[in-house]
This record gives sequence, structure tokens and C-alpha cells, in this order.
Amino acid sequence: MDKKTIIVTGGAGFIGSNFVYHMLGKYPNYRIVCVDCLTYAGNLSTLKKALENPNFRFAKIDIRDAEAIDKLFAEEHPDIVVNFAAESHVDRSIRDPKIFLETNIMGPEVLMEACKKYNVSRYHQVSTDEVYGDLPLDRPDLFFTETTNLHASSPYSASKASADLVTLAYHRTYGLPVTISRCSNNYGPYHFPEKLIPLMIINALHDKPLPVYGDGLNVRDWLYVEDHCKAIDLIIHNGKVGEVYNVGGHNEMANIDIVKLILKELGKPESLITFVEDRKGHDRRYAIDPTKIHNELGWLPETKFADGIVKTIKWYLENEDWWQEIISGDYQNYYEKMYGDK
Repeated sequence: MDKKTIIVTGGAGFIGSNFVYHMLGKYPNYRIVCVDCLTYAGNLSTLKKALENPNFRFAKIDIRDAEAIDKLFAEEHPDIVVNFAAESHVDRSIRDPKIFLETNIMGPEVLMEACKKYNVSRYHQVSTDEVYGDLPLDRPDLFFTETTNLHASSPYSASKASADLVTLAYHRTYGLPVTISRCSNNYGPYHFPEKLIPLMIINALHDKPLPVYGDGLNVRDWLYVEDHCKAIDLIIHNGKVGEVYNVGGHNEMANIDIVKLILKELGKPESLITFVEDRKGHDRRYAIDPTKIHNELGWLPETKFADGIVKTIKWYLENEDWWQEIISGDYQNYYEKMYGDK
């Protein structure tokens, strides 16, 4: 098996950390270099097991820091760069759009400039189905394809759509070998507690109200995070340069149905559900058509939602220390406590 060095940015976050573990497990000859600036959603304690692996390196760097990124590339000479790093919560983007535009647009530009300079063989931009806007609830026959027009609804999705366009421009203008994946909502281990599924699990465990936006009928296509990691693995190794691949779970669920399912699984009453004022510009339905990645690369989601949600709930029950640390805020000191002298 060829030896490769892969830089994974945002690797201390939810999907990035799962990808780190997937790659370390599948490719024992690969060197995995994780870049993360450890903002509120980056949690180094998530990577405790990875830090014990001699093929893993962690670098606390903001992807907007061109000098630090250049130094890292000079040291590592990566073959592949996978960019998960992004400000990623729609609600936060509505309150403070500026940081989203800076991180999610300028960050990829810094990374791609380094990729150009050091002749990286593949730059992969991890995007989102939110760049397409939304679909009407009364048209279940409609799905997002790779050729669907971009129609972002929030500062978050607008910043991700912009990054996609810049990525494709670097391919067209400079010949940079790029790929893009646009995924549906992920769920699974290490999901940050402010997101829908972990928030509902944790609140239910504490018999706290479960806040549901609007009427709760907003529909999302849910993808188990392990299936997403396998898709990106396929794309960076076998995907066609310059192409966009949609990665969806074919698991459409209304938010309210997910909440009720979690309550049922935990034996908690539906009376805990509390409807709250809807989010500004809240998209009604996302649904991805993953035909292209299936036809070209043979990928299909392996995890049915009914199985994945049970596995996810079980993980949160068995890893209470991880999310309790986040809720308390202690995780933000973890880098200094555990890694500051390395």
C-alpha cells in the first residue's frame, strides 16, 4: 500500500474526527496530520485515541493563518488535503455572519494557495447540501443533484457556496486538482451537543424541555457519519478531478419525528417537547440524490436511520464524560492541559 500524508483540517470537530479515525484504521501506512484551531466546536479530547498513534500529528492552526499553513506544508509535504474546517451552525451565522465569511471563504483560499505551491495531488472541499437552498414539502419527488442551482438561505450556506465556487475556480484557473462533496445532515459519535440529535438526547436524559423550531415539520436527509467518511475516502482516491459529488443518506425525516423517536428509545414522555419560535429563513426540506457517486464510485449509504439512531443514542449513553466536559466548558482547556507542552 502506498504511503501518503493527508492533512485533515477541522479534524477535532464532529465529522473531521470521525474521518481521522476512519483513515487511521483503514490505512496503517498513511500519515494523518490534523489541523484545528480548537474553536467552540473543536475538541481535542475527541482525538485522545488518535494522539496515541505514531502516524498521527495534531497542529493547532487557524486555516486563515497563511504563514502557519505554509510552514506546516513545508514540513509535511502532504499528498492530499481534506478541508472540514468551517464555522458550521446556521443559528450562529445569523447572529454573527462575519466570522463565517472569513473562515469559510478565506480559509479555503489559504489552503489552496499552499496546495498550489507544494504541488498537492488532491484538495478536497467538504461542503453541504444547504448550498442548494431548500425544497417544498409537497414535492417529495424533487431532489438536489450536482447540477441544481446554488440558492443559499443563510450566511452559513452562502459562505459554503462561495467556498465551492472558489474551489472550482482554482481548478479552472490554476489547474489545481480539486474535488467537492456536498453532504446531507450527519449524525453519530462526537456530534457537538448543540446540534439537533445530541441536544435532544442529552436534554431528554436530564428531563429538560426539548426545543423544536416552528411546527417541527422541517425535513432533513440524515446520513450516518461513518458512511460519509467512507464516501470522502472514495472521492479523494478515485473521484474525478474538478467534480462535485452529492453524498446523501436517503433517510428523510421530519425533525419532530426524530425527537419523538429519541424520546421513545429513552423511555421519556412526549410532554418534554416544547415548540419555540422558528429560525429566520428556516429551510423546509433538504433531499440529496446520490446517484452520481453511486454510479461512478460504487458508494451507497450502509446505515439505515432506525439502526443509526439507536447506535448514536447508545454512544451518548456510554460516553457521558465526553459531552459532560463540553457542557461544562472544561473541554476548551483540554489543549493546554493535555497537549500544551508537545
